[in-house]
Amino acid sequence: MSYKTVLSIISSRHGDEDLATAISFCEATNAHLVLLVLAFGAMPPYSGYGDASASIWIDERDRELAQLDEKVGAARARLAASGISYETQEFFCDFPWAPELLGQRALYSDITLIAGEMASDPHLNGFAIDGALFHSPTPLLIVPRQGSVAWPPKTVLIAWDSSREAGRAVHQAIDVLKAAERVHVTMVDPVALSGRQGEEPGADIAAYLARHQIEVSIDVIASGTRRINDVLLQHAGDLSADLVVMGCYGHSRARERVFGGVTRGMFRQSTLPILTAR
Repeated sequence: MSYKTVLSIISSRHGDEDLATAISFCEATNAHLVLLVLAFGAMPPYSGYGDASASIWIDERDRELAQLDEKVGAARARLAASGISYETQEFFCDFPWAPELLGQRALYSDITLIAGEMASDPHLNGFAIDGALFHSPTPLLIVPRQGSVAWPPKTVLIAWDSSREAGRAVHQAIDVLKAAERVHVTMVDPVALSGRQGEEPGADIAAYLARHQIEVSIDVIASGTRRINDVLLQHAGDLSADLVVMGCYGHSRARERVFGGVTRGMFRQSTLPILTAR
């Protein structure tokens, strides 16, 4: 699908890098930007409002609110100067409600963009990514801090494992894949099974994409002793890929958080934008 509305999430605590990325992406896609500026407040102390801890908590919330107002004002000024179509929304919320809030806003967007400052913030990125993936129907584009957005991408790597999550990501990226010059369906240690990868792993997804006039290369890679995310990222570098398309969280979120997993490894290590869905 073409992107007509882009939801971008930034924090009042960060600088202007994420806003610059959102503006650049909307210029490239000619999309309307919905900029959601978040400020996160600490939970109130359990001891009540009559002691020193409550006073400190109130002062901190006042500081966060003032920082939010300042951030929104600066963002509006920069957006007005950019010439793109935009609107700004601001929310002050406690951490537990952030994912539901992001999911609600994403209902009215075609894609959610999380850029480098938010993506690399260990205190905030989990809430933003969880909200975009588990409380939203839209795909998520993560742009790492050291990366940039080349849109439309010329070379795309699809991380394919015949899972429902990977299939959904490919379906939501069809227009992006059509616009690309090279598409590589990449499989790490595929197993030929009639009920999963098929007797010839990659043949089914290649045929599906060919019906959309998308020519693909099938790359089968043995991991050896390497982690799958390391294999994928190295191959993406060898291809000079501009974008990785992948499903995420094939295991439960709890298992991924305990044991890491390909999803978390890709989010942490990639220098390329990742278009993902669940």
